[in-house]
Amino acid sequence: MKKLSHLNDAGDAHMVDVNAKPIQRRLAIAEGTLHGDAATLRLLKSQSLPKGDVLAVARIAGIQGAKQTAQLIPLCHPLPLQHLAVDFKLLRTEIRIRCEVSTESKTGVEMEALTGVSLAALTLYDMLKGVDKTLHIEGIRLVKKIKQ
Repeated sequence: MKKLSHLNDAGDAHMVDVNAKPIQRRLAIAEGTLHGDAATLRLLKSQSLPKGDVLAVARIAGIQGAKQTAQLIPLCHPLPLQHLAVDFKLLRTEIRIRCEVSTESKTGVEMEALTGVSLAALTLYDMLKGVDKTLHIEGIRLVKKIKQ
């Protein structure tokens, strides 16, 4: 069994030492889906919801969340992010959320991409829950990780 990098020899949680790792360009893409009623998605597409531009707010929440990952997840390294994008694809009964993050660092940006998707999904849920009781979030996952 592979040793977990966030546990030291005594089994205590610690931040991974990345001093010996080289600085590399790193990219991560995460995705997730918010499912809802078709009528809700029609209201969203026509910007007819009482809370205004829901997608703009969710995009900003995803960006802010990704930037704050080290503050939210105790053992994550704070990273200088060079690129961060949160995008949405509106389908009949779902919103697909995608977050792409890149940096030049000694460690990857997977957690930042996953956090961006999560915060965007939670914000959408919060802003739509008043008009749709069927909402649910599914499938938040890392879909791509590159280091060069």
